[in-house]
Amino acid sequence: MKFFVTVSLSTLFWVSTVLANEDDRPNIILIMVDDMGWSDIGCYGSEIKTPNIDRIAAEGMLFTQFYNNAKCTTTRASLLTGLYPRNGGRGQSELITHEMLTLGEALRYADYQTGMSGKWHNGKTEGTIPFDRGFDEAYGLWDGACNFFNPKIPDPDFKGGRVRPFGHNDRLLEYDDFPEDYFTTDAFTDHAIETIKRFSGTGKPFFHYLPYTAPHYPLHAKPEDIAKYKGKYAEGWDVLRQRRLARQKELGLLNEHWAIEERDSLAESWEEGQSPDLEWEELRMEVYAAMVDNVDQNIGRLLDALDEAEEGDNTLILFLSDNGACAETPGGNDTNQVPGPREFYSHVGPGWASAQNAPFRRYKQYCHEGGVATPLVVRWPKKIEAGTRTDQVGHIIDFLPTFLEIAGAEYPDKHPNFNKSTLPLDGKSLLPVLKGEEREAHSALYWYWGGNRAVRQGDWKLVYDRHDKRWCLYDFGKDRVEANDLADRHPELVQQLTEKWNAWSKKTGVVPK
Repeated sequence: MKFFVTVSLSTLFWVSTVLANEDDRPNIILIMVDDMGWSDIGCYGSEIKTPNIDRIAAEGMLFTQFYNNAKCTTTRASLLTGLYPRNGGRGQSELITHEMLTLGEALRYADYQTGMSGKWHNGKTEGTIPFDRGFDEAYGLWDGACNFFNPKIPDPDFKGGRVRPFGHNDRLLEYDDFPEDYFTTDAFTDHAIETIKRFSGTGKPFFHYLPYTAPHYPLHAKPEDIAKYKGKYAEGWDVLRQRRLARQKELGLLNEHWAIEERDSLAESWEEGQSPDLEWEELRMEVYAAMVDNVDQNIGRLLDALDEAEEGDNTLILFLSDNGACAETPGGNDTNQVPGPREFYSHVGPGWASAQNAPFRRYKQYCHEGGVATPLVVRWPKKIEAGTRTDQVGHIIDFLPTFLEIAGAEYPDKHPNFNKSTLPLDGKSLLPVLKGEEREAHSALYWYWGGNRAVRQGDWKLVYDRHDKRWCLYDFGKDRVEANDLADRHPELVQQLTEKWNAWSKKTGVVPK
Protein backbone atom coordinates (compact mmCIF):
# COMPACT_ATOMS: atom_id res chain seq x y z
CA MET A 1 0.00 0.00 0.00
CA LYS A 2 1.41 3.41 -0.98
CA PHE A 3 1.00 6.37 1.34
CA PHE A 4 2.30 9.16 -0.92
CA VAL A 5 0.70 11.20 -3.64
CA THR A 6 2.95 12.07 -6.57
CA VAL A 7 5.64 14.68 -6.12
CA SER A 8 4.04 16.88 -8.76
CA LEU A 9 1.38 17.85 -6.19
CA SER A 10 4.02 19.37 -3.93
CA THR A 11 3.27 22.86 -5.18
CA LEU A 12 -0.05 22.63 -3.34
CA PHE A 13 1.84 22.57 -0.08
CA TRP A 14 5.22 24.16 -0.63
CA VAL A 15 6.47 27.49 -1.88
CA SER A 16 10.02 27.16 -3.15
CA THR A 17 12.29 30.11 -3.85
CA VAL A 18 14.10 28.28 -6.63
CA LEU A 19 12.79 26.79 -9.87
CA ALA A 20 13.76 23.13 -10.37
CA ASN A 21 15.50 23.78 -13.71
CA GLU A 22 17.65 26.46 -12.07
CA ASP A 23 18.16 24.57 -8.85
CA ASP A 24 21.41 25.41 -7.10
CA ARG A 25 20.17 24.52 -3.63
CA PRO A 26 22.69 22.33 -1.76
CA ASN A 27 22.49 18.61 -1.38
CA ILE A 28 22.27 17.48 2.25
CA ILE A 29 23.85 14.36 3.78
CA LEU A 30 23.13 13.62 7.44
CA ILE A 31 25.40 10.95 8.95
CA MET A 32 24.75 9.56 12.42
CA VAL A 33 26.62 6.85 14.31
CA ASP A 34 25.17 4.75 17.11
CA ASP A 35 26.34 4.76 20.76
CA MET A 36 29.56 6.70 20.10
CA GLY A 37 31.03 8.76 22.95
CA TRP A 38 31.89 12.46 22.86
CA SER A 39 35.66 11.85 22.75
CA ASP A 40 35.73 8.99 20.23
CA ILE A 41 36.86 10.94 17.15
CA GLY A 42 40.16 12.72 16.65
CA CYS A 43 38.89 16.29 16.55
CA TYR A 44 37.26 15.74 19.98
CA GLY A 45 40.35 14.16 21.57
CA SER A 46 40.50 10.52 20.45
CA GLU A 47 43.48 8.37 19.53
CA ILE A 48 41.24 6.42 17.12
CA LYS A 49 42.16 7.16 13.51
CA THR A 50 39.36 9.31 12.06
CA PRO A 51 41.03 11.47 9.38
CA ASN A 52 37.92 11.79 7.23
CA ILE A 53 35.62 12.93 10.03
CA ASP A 54 38.39 15.27 11.17
CA ARG A 55 38.56 16.58 7.60
CA ILE A 56 34.86 17.54 7.77
CA ALA A 57 35.65 19.55 10.92
CA ALA A 58 38.80 21.11 9.45
CA GLU A 59 36.98 22.14 6.28
CA GLY A 60 33.85 23.22 8.13
CA MET A 61 32.53 23.82 11.63
CA LEU A 62 32.79 21.97 14.95
CA PHE A 63 30.05 22.34 17.57
CA THR A 64 31.00 22.15 21.25
CA GLN A 65 27.45 22.26 22.69
CA PHE A 66 25.14 20.14 20.58
CA TYR A 67 22.54 17.72 21.93
CA ASN A 68 20.64 14.51 21.20
CA ASN A 69 17.99 12.68 23.25
CA ALA A 70 20.23 10.11 25.00
CA LYS A 71 18.52 7.09 23.42
CA CYS A 72 18.24 5.42 20.01
CA THR A 73 14.51 5.64 19.29
CA THR A 74 13.79 9.06 20.75
CA THR A 75 16.84 10.63 19.12
CA ARG A 76 15.80 9.27 15.73
CA ALA A 77 12.24 10.46 16.17
CA SER A 78 13.34 14.00 17.07
CA LEU A 79 16.02 14.16 14.39
CA LEU A 80 13.51 13.10 11.74
CA THR A 81 10.61 15.34 12.81
CA GLY A 82 11.99 18.51 14.45
CA LEU A 83 9.92 17.67 17.52
CA TYR A 84 10.51 16.42 21.03
CA PRO A 85 9.35 12.82 21.58
CA ARG A 86 5.64 12.43 22.19
CA ASN A 87 3.42 9.58 23.38
CA GLY A 88 5.34 8.58 26.49
CA GLY A 89 8.76 9.12 24.99
CA ARG A 90 9.27 5.43 24.29
CA GLY A 91 8.52 2.87 21.63
CA GLN A 92 9.05 3.05 17.91
CA SER A 93 6.30 3.66 15.36
CA GLU A 94 4.14 5.54 17.85
CA LEU A 95 6.83 8.21 18.11
CA ILE A 96 6.29 9.39 14.52
CA THR A 97 2.58 9.94 13.94
CA HIS A 98 0.56 11.37 11.03
CA GLU A 99 0.77 14.78 12.72
CA MET A 100 4.50 14.87 11.99
CA LEU A 101 6.58 15.08 8.82
CA THR A 102 9.83 13.17 8.57
CA LEU A 103 12.89 14.71 6.97
CA GLY A 104 12.20 12.47 3.99
CA GLU A 105 8.64 13.75 3.63
CA ALA A 106 9.58 17.38 4.23
CA LEU A 107 12.43 17.43 1.72
CA ARG A 108 10.62 15.31 -0.86
CA TYR A 109 7.85 17.91 -0.88
CA ALA A 110 10.48 20.62 -1.17
CA ASP A 111 11.35 18.86 -4.47
CA TYR A 112 14.45 17.07 -3.17
CA GLN A 113 15.32 13.49 -4.06
CA THR A 114 15.46 11.50 -0.81
CA GLY A 115 17.45 8.45 0.26
CA MET A 116 18.21 6.56 3.45
CA SER A 117 20.83 3.88 4.24
CA GLY A 118 21.13 2.38 7.72
CA LYS A 119 19.23 2.09 10.98
CA TRP A 120 15.65 3.38 11.08
CA HIS A 121 14.30 2.20 14.48
CA ASN A 122 11.05 4.15 14.24
CA GLY A 123 8.69 1.53 12.90
CA LYS A 124 9.05 -1.84 11.19
CA THR A 125 5.57 -2.51 9.82
CA GLU A 126 3.76 -1.36 6.69
CA GLY A 127 3.16 2.36 6.75
CA THR A 128 5.95 3.07 9.27
CA ILE A 129 9.14 2.09 7.40
CA PRO A 130 11.21 4.78 5.65
CA PHE A 131 9.93 3.89 2.17
CA ASP A 132 6.42 4.73 3.44
CA ARG A 133 7.53 7.89 5.25
CA GLY A 134 9.15 9.98 2.54
CA PHE A 135 12.26 8.19 1.31
CA ASP A 136 12.41 7.47 -2.42
CA GLU A 137 15.14 4.90 -1.85
CA ALA A 138 15.70 3.12 1.49
CA TYR A 139 17.93 0.25 2.60
CA GLY A 140 18.77 -0.94 6.06
CA LEU A 141 17.79 -2.17 9.49
CA TRP A 142 14.27 -1.22 10.52
CA ASP A 143 14.82 -2.31 14.15
CA GLY A 144 17.53 -1.78 16.79
CA ALA A 145 20.84 -3.69 16.66
CA CYS A 146 21.87 -6.62 14.48
CA ASN A 147 24.79 -8.85 13.55
CA PHE A 148 27.20 -6.82 11.40
CA PHE A 149 28.24 -9.76 9.21
CA ASN A 150 24.70 -10.97 8.47
CA PRO A 151 21.75 -8.98 9.84
CA LYS A 152 19.50 -12.04 9.74
CA ILE A 153 21.55 -13.98 12.29
CA PRO A 154 19.28 -14.11 15.37
CA ASP A 155 20.15 -12.27 18.56
CA PRO A 156 21.49 -14.54 21.32
CA ASP A 157 19.00 -15.90 23.83
CA PHE A 158 20.00 -13.30 26.44
CA LYS A 159 18.83 -10.63 23.97
CA GLY A 160 15.57 -12.43 23.23
CA GLY A 161 16.65 -14.45 20.19
CA ARG A 162 14.99 -12.02 17.77
CA VAL A 163 15.64 -11.87 14.04
CA ARG A 164 15.76 -8.20 13.15
CA PRO A 165 13.79 -6.88 10.14
CA PHE A 166 16.11 -5.62 7.42
CA GLY A 167 14.77 -4.29 4.16
CA HIS A 168 15.21 -2.60 0.82
CA ASN A 169 12.39 -0.18 0.04
CA ASP A 170 9.19 -2.20 0.64
CA ARG A 171 10.86 -5.64 0.55
CA LEU A 172 12.19 -7.53 3.59
CA LEU A 173 15.53 -9.25 3.03
CA GLU A 174 16.39 -12.80 4.09
CA TYR A 175 19.53 -14.59 5.27
CA ASP A 176 20.63 -15.57 1.76
CA ASP A 177 20.46 -11.96 0.56
CA PHE A 178 23.72 -11.26 2.40
CA PRO A 179 26.98 -12.57 0.87
CA GLU A 180 29.79 -14.14 2.88
CA ASP A 181 31.91 -10.96 2.81
CA TYR A 182 29.03 -8.71 3.93
CA PHE A 183 29.56 -6.03 6.59
CA THR A 184 26.79 -3.56 7.43
CA THR A 185 28.92 -0.40 7.66
CA ASP A 186 30.34 -1.06 4.19
CA ALA A 187 26.94 -2.04 2.78
CA PHE A 188 25.21 1.08 4.09
CA THR A 189 27.92 3.19 2.44
CA ASP A 190 27.68 1.22 -0.81
CA HIS A 191 23.96 1.92 -0.96
CA ALA A 192 24.43 5.59 -0.09
CA ILE A 193 27.04 6.03 -2.83
CA GLU A 194 24.93 4.20 -5.41
CA THR A 195 21.91 6.33 -4.54
CA ILE A 196 23.84 9.59 -4.58
CA LYS A 197 25.37 8.75 -7.97
CA ARG A 198 21.89 8.08 -9.33
CA PHE A 199 20.52 11.30 -7.84
CA SER A 200 23.40 13.53 -8.97
CA GLY A 201 23.20 15.09 -12.40
CA THR A 202 19.39 15.09 -12.50
CA GLY A 203 19.07 18.83 -11.99
CA LYS A 204 17.45 18.32 -8.58
CA PRO A 205 19.19 18.39 -5.19
CA PHE A 206 19.18 15.33 -2.95
CA PHE A 207 18.93 14.56 0.74
CA HIS A 208 20.50 11.38 2.09
CA TYR A 209 20.19 10.10 5.65
CA LEU A 210 23.00 7.70 6.63
CA PRO A 211 22.52 6.36 10.19
CA TYR A 212 25.21 3.72 10.79
CA THR A 213 24.71 0.99 13.41
CA ALA A 214 28.38 1.13 14.47
CA PRO A 215 29.79 1.24 17.09
CA HIS A 216 26.66 -0.12 18.87
CA TYR A 217 27.05 -3.63 20.25
CA PRO A 218 27.49 -6.44 19.26
CA LEU A 219 31.20 -5.67 18.94
CA HIS A 220 31.93 -6.84 15.40
CA ALA A 221 34.85 -5.72 13.26
CA LYS A 222 37.17 -6.91 10.53
CA PRO A 223 40.46 -8.52 11.64
CA GLU A 224 42.55 -6.01 9.67
CA ASP A 225 40.86 -3.10 11.44
CA ILE A 226 41.22 -4.71 14.88
CA ALA A 227 44.92 -5.31 14.26
CA LYS A 228 45.57 -1.54 14.07
CA TYR A 229 44.70 -1.21 17.75
CA LYS A 230 46.35 -4.32 19.17
CA GLY A 231 47.97 -3.44 22.50
CA LYS A 232 46.83 0.20 22.39
CA TYR A 233 44.59 -0.17 25.46
CA ALA A 234 46.70 -2.35 27.73
CA GLU A 235 46.91 0.38 30.38
CA GLY A 236 43.13 0.43 30.84
CA TRP A 237 40.25 2.86 30.77
CA ASP A 238 41.49 5.23 33.49
CA VAL A 239 44.68 5.96 31.57
CA LEU A 240 42.74 6.24 28.34
CA ARG A 241 40.37 8.80 29.86
CA GLN A 242 43.27 10.90 31.14
CA ARG A 243 45.02 10.82 27.76
CA ARG A 244 41.88 11.98 26.04
CA LEU A 245 41.40 14.75 28.59
CA ALA A 246 44.95 15.95 27.95
CA ARG A 247 44.29 15.97 24.22
CA GLN A 248 41.02 17.84 24.71
CA LYS A 249 42.87 20.51 26.68
CA GLU A 250 45.31 20.89 23.79
CA LEU A 251 42.37 21.25 21.41
CA GLY A 252 40.75 23.92 23.59
CA LEU A 253 37.67 21.81 24.32
CA LEU A 254 38.07 21.93 28.11
CA ASN A 255 37.98 24.76 30.59
CA GLU A 256 40.95 24.53 32.94
CA HIS A 257 38.69 25.38 35.89
CA TRP A 258 36.36 22.39 35.41
CA ALA A 259 36.57 19.81 38.22
CA ILE A 260 36.64 16.72 36.00
CA GLU A 261 36.03 13.33 37.61
CA GLU A 262 38.68 10.63 37.32
CA ARG A 263 35.91 8.38 35.98
CA ASP A 264 32.15 8.19 36.13
CA SER A 265 30.87 7.16 39.57
CA LEU A 266 29.04 4.16 38.06
CA ALA A 267 32.32 2.74 36.74
CA GLU A 268 34.96 0.92 38.76
CA SER A 269 38.66 1.72 38.58
CA TRP A 270 40.76 -0.25 36.11
CA GLU A 271 42.39 -2.15 38.98
CA GLU A 272 39.02 -3.16 40.45
CA GLY A 273 36.90 -3.56 37.34
CA GLN A 274 39.13 -5.24 34.77
CA SER A 275 38.34 -8.80 33.77
CA PRO A 276 40.74 -11.55 34.94
CA ASP A 277 41.00 -12.30 31.22
CA LEU A 278 43.00 -9.21 30.25
CA GLU A 279 43.26 -10.18 26.59
CA TRP A 280 39.46 -10.23 26.40
CA GLU A 281 39.19 -6.95 28.32
CA GLU A 282 41.57 -5.12 26.01
CA LEU A 283 39.98 -6.68 22.94
CA ARG A 284 36.65 -5.06 23.81
CA MET A 285 38.12 -1.59 23.31
CA GLU A 286 40.29 -2.66 20.37
CA VAL A 287 37.24 -3.90 18.49
CA TYR A 288 35.22 -0.82 19.41
CA ALA A 289 38.02 1.41 18.07
CA ALA A 290 38.12 -0.70 14.90
CA MET A 291 34.38 -0.13 14.40
CA VAL A 292 34.79 3.66 14.65
CA ASP A 293 37.82 3.46 12.36
CA ASN A 294 35.79 1.53 9.79
CA VAL A 295 33.03 4.14 9.87
CA ASP A 296 35.64 6.80 9.14
CA GLN A 297 37.03 4.78 6.22
CA ASN A 298 33.55 4.59 4.77
CA ILE A 299 32.96 8.31 5.21
CA GLY A 300 36.18 8.78 3.24
CA ARG A 301 34.67 6.68 0.44
CA LEU A 302 31.55 8.83 0.55
CA LEU A 303 33.52 12.07 0.36
CA ASP A 304 35.47 10.70 -2.61
CA ALA A 305 32.22 9.75 -4.35
CA LEU A 306 30.86 13.26 -3.86
CA ASP A 307 34.01 14.75 -5.38
CA GLU A 308 33.87 12.32 -8.32
CA ALA A 309 30.28 13.37 -8.97
CA GLU A 310 31.34 17.04 -8.68
CA GLU A 311 28.85 17.49 -5.85
CA GLY A 312 31.25 18.08 -2.94
CA ASP A 313 31.30 21.87 -2.99
CA ASN A 314 27.52 22.13 -3.04
CA THR A 315 26.77 19.53 -0.38
CA LEU A 316 26.01 20.20 3.28
CA ILE A 317 27.33 17.20 5.22
CA LEU A 318 26.75 16.66 8.95
CA PHE A 319 28.13 14.01 11.31
CA LEU A 320 26.95 13.26 14.88
CA SER A 321 26.09 10.48 17.36
CA ASP A 322 22.62 9.42 18.52
CA ASN A 323 23.57 9.35 22.22
CA GLY A 324 26.58 9.08 24.48
CA ALA A 325 28.72 5.98 24.92
CA CYS A 326 26.88 2.89 26.12
CA ALA A 327 27.52 1.22 29.49
CA GLU A 328 24.92 -1.53 28.98
CA THR A 329 26.08 -5.12 29.53
CA PRO A 330 23.61 -7.51 27.86
CA GLY A 331 24.54 -11.06 28.76
CA GLY A 332 26.97 -9.91 31.46
CA ASN A 333 30.75 -9.97 31.23
CA ASP A 334 30.98 -13.38 29.64
CA THR A 335 34.52 -13.86 28.34
CA ASN A 336 33.27 -16.66 26.11
CA GLN A 337 31.62 -13.91 24.03
CA VAL A 338 34.72 -12.92 22.08
CA PRO A 339 34.69 -9.36 20.68
CA GLY A 340 35.12 -9.26 16.92
CA PRO A 341 33.80 -12.38 15.12
CA ARG A 342 30.25 -12.88 13.88
CA GLU A 343 29.64 -15.84 16.19
CA PHE A 344 29.69 -13.75 19.37
CA TYR A 345 27.83 -10.84 20.99
CA SER A 346 29.81 -8.57 23.30
CA HIS A 347 29.93 -4.97 24.57
CA VAL A 348 32.38 -2.48 26.11
CA GLY A 349 30.80 -1.96 29.56
CA PRO A 350 30.89 1.11 31.85
CA GLY A 351 34.66 1.36 32.34
CA TRP A 352 35.54 1.83 28.69
CA ALA A 353 32.38 3.89 28.16
CA SER A 354 33.54 6.31 30.88
CA ALA A 355 36.69 6.96 28.84
CA GLN A 356 34.70 7.24 25.61
CA ASN A 357 32.53 9.97 27.18
CA ALA A 358 35.42 12.06 28.53
CA PRO A 359 35.10 14.63 30.05
CA PHE A 360 31.44 14.07 30.96
CA ARG A 361 29.39 12.12 33.49
CA ARG A 362 27.13 9.16 32.81
CA TYR A 363 26.19 7.42 29.58
CA LYS A 364 23.47 6.60 27.06
CA GLN A 365 19.99 6.74 28.68
CA TYR A 366 21.07 9.42 31.19
CA CYS A 367 20.35 13.14 30.90
CA HIS A 368 23.74 14.23 32.22
CA GLU A 369 26.09 15.45 29.48
CA GLY A 370 27.53 11.96 28.99
CA GLY A 371 24.14 10.85 27.74
CA VAL A 372 22.89 13.84 25.74
CA ALA A 373 25.96 15.70 24.43
CA THR A 374 27.07 14.74 20.92
CA PRO A 375 29.94 15.70 18.67
CA LEU A 376 28.70 17.54 15.60
CA VAL A 377 30.90 18.48 12.67
CA VAL A 378 29.45 20.17 9.58
CA ARG A 379 30.94 20.97 6.17
CA TRP A 380 29.39 23.17 3.48
CA PRO A 381 32.16 24.72 1.37
CA LYS A 382 29.93 27.37 -0.22
CA LYS A 383 28.71 28.74 3.12
CA ILE A 384 30.79 27.60 6.12
CA GLU A 385 34.20 29.10 6.77
CA ALA A 386 36.74 26.30 7.10
CA GLY A 387 38.12 25.50 10.55
CA THR A 388 35.48 27.35 12.56
CA ARG A 389 34.14 26.35 15.95
CA THR A 390 30.94 27.40 17.67
CA ASP A 391 29.86 27.30 21.31
CA GLN A 392 26.26 28.13 20.40
CA VAL A 393 23.83 25.56 21.75
CA GLY A 394 21.91 23.38 19.31
CA HIS A 395 19.75 20.27 19.34
CA ILE A 396 18.70 17.59 16.84
CA ILE A 397 15.20 19.13 16.76
CA ASP A 398 16.87 21.96 14.83
CA PHE A 399 17.73 19.87 11.75
CA LEU A 400 14.33 19.85 10.05
CA PRO A 401 13.74 23.62 10.25
CA THR A 402 17.35 24.17 9.16
CA PHE A 403 17.00 21.97 6.10
CA LEU A 404 13.66 23.52 5.18
CA GLU A 405 15.11 27.02 5.31
CA ILE A 406 18.00 25.91 3.14
CA ALA A 407 15.50 24.33 0.72
CA GLY A 408 13.45 27.53 0.58
CA ALA A 409 10.35 25.74 1.86
CA GLU A 410 7.69 26.33 4.49
CA TYR A 411 6.45 23.86 7.07
CA PRO A 412 2.78 23.07 6.31
CA ASP A 413 -0.17 23.36 8.67
CA LYS A 414 -1.45 19.99 7.45
CA HIS A 415 0.39 16.80 6.56
CA PRO A 416 0.31 16.56 2.74
CA ASN A 417 -0.62 12.86 2.75
CA PHE A 418 -2.67 12.23 5.85
CA ASN A 419 -4.68 15.49 6.03
CA LYS A 420 -3.82 15.79 9.70
CA SER A 421 -2.96 19.11 11.33
CA THR A 422 0.77 19.14 11.99
CA LEU A 423 2.31 19.78 15.36
CA PRO A 424 4.24 23.09 15.48
CA LEU A 425 7.98 22.49 15.23
CA ASP A 426 10.01 22.58 18.43
CA GLY A 427 13.28 23.19 16.57
CA LYS A 428 14.83 26.41 15.30
CA SER A 429 16.94 26.84 12.17
CA LEU A 430 20.72 26.57 12.58
CA LEU A 431 21.36 28.43 9.34
CA PRO A 432 22.53 31.63 11.08
CA VAL A 433 25.05 29.58 13.08
CA LEU A 434 26.33 27.88 9.93
CA LYS A 435 26.82 31.31 8.36
CA GLY A 436 28.90 32.41 11.36
CA GLU A 437 26.15 34.58 12.83
CA GLU A 438 24.51 34.60 16.25
CA ARG A 439 21.02 33.13 16.44
CA GLU A 440 18.46 33.59 19.16
CA ALA A 441 18.90 30.66 21.53
CA HIS A 442 16.16 28.25 22.59
CA SER A 443 14.38 29.55 25.68
CA ALA A 444 15.01 26.09 27.16
CA LEU A 445 15.86 22.52 26.13
CA TYR A 446 14.34 19.39 27.67
CA TRP A 447 15.11 15.68 28.05
CA TYR A 448 13.55 12.51 29.42
CA TRP A 449 14.35 8.83 29.31
CA GLY A 450 13.56 6.01 31.71
CA GLY A 451 13.17 8.16 34.82
CA ASN A 452 16.13 10.43 33.99
CA ARG A 453 15.22 13.99 33.09
CA ALA A 454 16.75 17.43 32.54
CA VAL A 455 16.09 20.99 31.45
CA ARG A 456 18.67 23.55 30.31
CA GLN A 457 17.96 27.28 30.34
CA GLY A 458 20.89 29.42 29.31
CA ASP A 459 23.90 28.27 31.33
CA TRP A 460 21.75 26.59 33.99
CA LYS A 461 20.96 22.89 33.75
CA LEU A 462 18.70 21.00 36.14
CA VAL A 463 19.17 17.20 36.08
CA TYR A 464 17.33 14.33 37.76
CA ASP A 465 19.25 11.06 37.84
CA ARG A 466 17.29 7.93 38.71
CA HIS A 467 20.20 6.76 40.89
CA ASP A 468 20.44 9.98 42.94
CA LYS A 469 16.63 10.40 42.97
CA ARG A 470 16.78 14.18 43.28
CA TRP A 471 17.16 17.29 41.17
CA CYS A 472 20.70 18.67 40.85
CA LEU A 473 21.55 22.12 39.49
CA TYR A 474 24.67 23.04 37.52
CA ASP A 475 26.09 26.33 36.25
CA PHE A 476 27.53 25.60 32.80
CA GLY A 477 29.25 28.96 32.74
CA LYS A 478 31.69 27.41 35.23
CA ASP A 479 30.91 23.68 35.29
CA ARG A 480 29.96 21.93 32.03
CA VAL A 481 31.06 18.58 33.51
CA GLU A 482 28.34 18.72 36.20
CA ALA A 483 30.68 18.33 39.16
CA ASN A 484 29.23 20.91 41.57
CA ASP A 485 25.55 20.65 42.51
CA LEU A 486 24.19 24.11 43.37
CA ALA A 487 20.59 23.09 44.06
CA ASP A 488 20.78 23.96 47.76
CA ARG A 489 22.09 27.43 46.96
CA HIS A 490 19.37 28.29 44.44
CA PRO A 491 16.11 26.68 45.60
CA GLU A 492 13.93 29.22 43.76
CA LEU A 493 15.67 28.48 40.46
CA VAL A 494 15.30 24.75 41.08
CA GLN A 495 11.58 25.27 41.62
CA GLN A 496 11.24 27.43 38.52
CA LEU A 497 13.06 24.96 36.27
CA THR A 498 11.21 22.00 37.76
CA GLU A 499 7.92 23.67 36.90
CA LYS A 500 9.16 24.32 33.35
CA TRP A 501 10.10 20.66 32.97
CA ASN A 502 6.73 19.54 34.35
CA ALA A 503 4.88 21.81 31.90
CA TRP A 504 6.93 20.40 29.02
CA SER A 505 6.26 16.86 30.21
CA LYS A 506 2.53 17.51 30.25
CA LYS A 507 2.59 19.13 26.80
CA THR A 508 4.52 16.27 25.15
CA GLY A 509 3.02 13.38 27.08
CA VAL A 510 6.44 12.36 28.36
CA VAL A 511 5.12 11.34 31.77
CA PRO A 512 7.46 9.43 34.11
CA LYS A 513 6.12 6.14 35.42
